[in-house]
Amino acid sequence: MPARTEPTSRRATGPVIGLVTGRRTAAVVALVPLLLAVLAIVFLGEGERTPSSTDNVPAGLDSTLGTELRDELPAGDTSAAVVVLTADEGTFDRAAVRALTGLADDLGAVPAGPDGSLQVAEDGTAALAVVPLDSGSATETATAVGDLRDRIDGAVPDGVTGQVTGPAAVQADLAAVFDGADFRLLGATALVVAILLILTYRSPILWVIPLAVVGVADRLAAVLSTQAMEVLGVAWDESTVGILSVLVFGAGTDYALLLISRYRDELKVEESRHRAMATAVRRTAEAVVASSVTVLLGLLTLLLSLVPTTRGLGLACAIGIVIAATFALVVLPAALVCFGRWVFWPRVPRVGQAALADTDTVWHRVGDRVARRPGAFVAGTLVVLAILAAGVLRIDTGLGTDEQFLQEPEAISAATRLAESFPAGVSDPAQVLTRAPAEQVLAAVEGVPGVGAAEVAQEGAGVAQLDVVLEGEPGSEETAATVAGLREALSGFDDTHVTGTEAEAVDAKDGAARDRWVIFPLILVLVLGALLLLLRSVVAPVLLVLTVVATYAAALGASWWVFTGLLGFSAIDTGVPLFAFLFLVALGVDYNIFLVTRAREEAATHGSRQGMLRALAATGGVITSAGILLAAVFAVLGVLPLVLLAQLGTIIGLGVLLDTLVVRTVLVPALAVRLGDRFWWPARPGPVG
Repeated sequence: MPARTEPTSRRATGPVIGLVTGRRTAAVVALVPLLLAVLAIVFLGEGERTPSSTDNVPAGLDSTLGTELRDELPAGDTSAAVVVLTADEGTFDRAAVRALTGLADDLGAVPAGPDGSLQVAEDGTAALAVVPLDSGSATETATAVGDLRDRIDGAVPDGVTGQVTGPAAVQADLAAVFDGADFRLLGATALVVAILLILTYRSPILWVIPLAVVGVADRLAAVLSTQAMEVLGVAWDESTVGILSVLVFGAGTDYALLLISRYRDELKVEESRHRAMATAVRRTAEAVVASSVTVLLGLLTLLLSLVPTTRGLGLACAIGIVIAATFALVVLPAALVCFGRWVFWPRVPRVGQAALADTDTVWHRVGDRVARRPGAFVAGTLVVLAILAAGVLRIDTGLGTDEQFLQEPEAISAATRLAESFPAGVSDPAQVLTRAPAEQVLAAVEGVPGVGAAEVAQEGAGVAQLDVVLEGEPGSEETAATVAGLREALSGFDDTHVTGTEAEAVDAKDGAARDRWVIFPLILVLVLGALLLLLRSVVAPVLLVLTVVATYAAALGASWWVFTGLLGFSAIDTGVPLFAFLFLVALGVDYNIFLVTRAREEAATHGSRQGMLRALAATGGVITSAGILLAAVFAVLGVLPLVLLAQLGTIIGLGVLLDTLVVRTVLVPALAVRLGDRFWWPARPGPVG
């Protein structure tokens, strides 16, 4: 095959592409952004903020309004730690009770019952003391709880075990999950990406370049996004940067795989690596830009969420996806073109070698089989997806506190032990915050079914807090009904709200449901609109959106059986369906964009049917590699022992694999072959743009 004789002027390639791939400018374009990024990472650093008590709860709902009112109390900046003291054998005698009462007083415990700071269970095997701690950031709370645990360990009498639970301890143990999380996530993600890049390229050299570029992009995204959120006053938490890192590594490496695959093909028809890269960038840019814009718009829909940290996640990831796409289209090609073909060693592309679309690969053979019976493949894949999606009909959302950790921390084990000797709800009572007369509110609270006990805990600044012990088991329907009963009974009192862990769980479900109703349709409209503009057709965009929705339903349904059947969870976290939908729809469309833009290009000379088959043969390997890599990267979220992230990683990983190996490989090509030119209606097959 003769070498391509394309002009080398910037007019032929475009001024931007000419700068990126030019012999004299490529090194500058590669080094300057990398140098500026490193300077920003070193001297700016990640943004900082003081967390708020309402960061992770839906704005405007009753429990959130109660939390805001609680913060007005003189002691509103405290959080309760419940010290659980249990006898190793038998029951406490009078001497032990006197000693433990002295310990509770020394720890600064507040009255917990009629006998003072120590409340002894009726069975005599356990006692509790409530110790208020200054609540600031998660780190400060974790430090305070750690100090309290150390004091207890050094002061409990022989034969007594002391543990700490309650809201402060749960917050501290949650913070411990993210202690060093950025380093672990970054290390695990980079390792997974490196291994998969080596397997994909089968080169001991090439993988270093995209990994280094994406790694710098990831750190820059963390710095710029947190700095932007600090300036704009947007909330974020410890999980935000971790999820951002996974997204930037996943999407950035996907874009890199697509670019390098096209570059390798162009090197087989072009002697000049600069012209080859210029063509590769020009052909890849439309798919990467369309893909990143689609993901960007999807992420920005999270700004409509009621939960402040969810809005922060959307903004952070939107900034991250822009940086990932920019580095993939500007820095990476400039860096690659600075090296010769030898970076592909030992599989160095040479002029005259066959391009992937003309090679008898496994994807070529898959395309041939699909082309013989497209209708059967459409029906078969839809049946498989429908079977997997059946689990969606049984999904329940909302995890109890004791189910939020993959590895049970002390706060949960202590709460479990406490429940064996004390009524449910003692360790974490509901709270009623009010500006109305406290005694009147207390009388109304005591008359609500399901309330075990209630008392005025503190008053000040015109606000009163009532602690209400609920009789139902934490997370049960009975407890949720009691919360609803409290709110109904207190509806006649001005500025009176029910908050606490159980009330927040009820409102979290309501807030998540509202977010899904608002954001799901908007994501679909935005994704569909982006595809309509990209493809200038109607049929193809509608079918592509329907396929990614089917993938989401199948992944969510199949994951439900995994969570409840294999792992024993009772539900999925309330935020998981929204995050999974966003990432699967936006990223799932990515692979379809990669496929159909190449199919449109091939169709210009080979027709719609052969164009799709040639696109499948040309992109099958790289898209499958990208899908496996993205699934593996999201699975890295499981390195943190938090159920929300593990569930999210499982659903997205499974969904990406379904999309890559089934939907994009079989269903979309089968639909395109079956419909022929109608797949592109009302446009004509031809190059996009």
